[in-house]
Amino acid sequence: MRTLSEIHATDCCGVAATAEIIGAKWTALIVHDLSEGARRFCELEHACPGISPRTLSERLRTLEREGFLERRSFPESPPRVEYSLTEKGSGLLAIIHEMSTFGHSWLGCSHHQATALPEAAAAEVAAS
Repeated sequence: MRTLSEIHATDCCGVAATAEIIGAKWTALIVHDLSEGARRFCELEHACPGISPRTLSERLRTLEREGFLERRSFPESPPRVEYSLTEKGSGLLAIIHEMSTFGHSWLGCSHHQATALPEAAAAEVAAS
């Protein structure tokens, strides 16, 4: 008989593997913010009130290491760094959209408008 720990091992369960990434606090919000295009560190920090710079740095490093986002440095003075979603990162947008829909439908988040996916992401979701 299989145990729950065997079923939900992150190396063989898609739900567990996805939850490992997107379940970390702030990660879904960061991905959501990047769905609108490249962002600088300070823009992401302002978009997530309450996140510490250390936590934001850790989340961004993890997402970059796992291939969900790209960090781009510009040789300017002062230096400029932007973060953007990769194709793999854009794949998370369907999940983010469903989270938004669920929140508006079931959790009383009606004071905000439903989050629409950017056109490119919506086309990608429709194609899959």
